[in-house]
Parts: sequence; structure tokens; C-alpha cells
Amino acid sequence: MTEDELKALDKEVKKLKRIATEWAGQMHDLVEDKLPAGYKEIPSIAQSTYDACQAWAEANAKLIAAQKAAQE
Repeated sequence: MTEDELKALDKEVKKLKRIATEWAGQMHDLVEDKLPAGYKEIPSIAQSTYDACQAWAEANAKLIAAQKAAQE
């Protein structure tokens, strides 16, 4: 992987982390401000948060592997 590809992947990981953090914030807001009345929102927000975190984790693992390979 080239240096530019590593930088692009690093940028993507940071973007995905920001998105995951935003979803986590929505989950936090739901807990703090809308429960128990907003309980029906739990499944959709939880799934979106999970999906965003999973996308970040996959991209982060790919970045770590690419960084290790670049050091060898």
C-alpha cells in the first residue's frame, strides 16, 4: 500500500469514528432526554450505532494491518 493510500485509509477511519461517535451521541440523547416515552426509537438507533461502530472497527483493523505491512 502506498503512502497516499495509507493516508486515505487513515482519513476514512477518522471519518467512520466521527460517524460512530455521532450515533453514540444520539443514543445518549435518547437515554437522557426521551426515555421512557421514546422507547420505540431504541432498536433503530441501536442498530445504526452498532453498524457505524462495526464499519469503524473493520476499517481500523485494515489500517492497522496496512501500517504493520508498511513497516516490514
